Amino acid sequence: MQNEIYSLYHLSILPENFEAFKSLVEQIVEATSKEPDTTTYEYVVNAEHSVVHIVERYRTQGLLPHVEETFTPFAERFLALASIDKLYVYGDTTPDIRAKLDGFGAVYLTPFAGFSR
Repeated sequence: MQNEIYSLYHLSILPENFEAFKSLVEQIVEATSKEPDTTTYEYVVNAEHSVVHIVERYRTQGLLPHVEETFTPFAERFLALASIDKLYVYGDTTPDIRAKLDGFGAVYLTPFAGFSR
C-alpha cells in the first residue's frame, strides 16, 4: 500500500432517488476514468437501492486532484441525492489529504501487515 490510498465510502440513498443518482454517477465515472492516478473507482449498490459503496484506489498524488477538480463540479448534486455515512481511508495519507477528507468524517487506518498481488 505504499504510495497508494484506498477508500471505502458508505452512502445512504432514498430508493426513489436511485435512478437520478445512477445517472449522475455515470458522469462522475466518465470524468474520473480520465485521471491517470486513479486505479480503481467502483460503485456498488444493495438490492433495495438504499445503500451504495464507493471503492476507490489512487496513487497518493491522485486523490486530491480527484476531489478538488474532478468531483467538485458534481458535489452539490451528489450530496443532495446521497448521504455519506462512513468513510474509511487506508494507506499513508498526507496532512493535505486529511484536511480534505476530514470534512467527510474520515476514519484513517494505516497498514501494518499484508500484501497485494
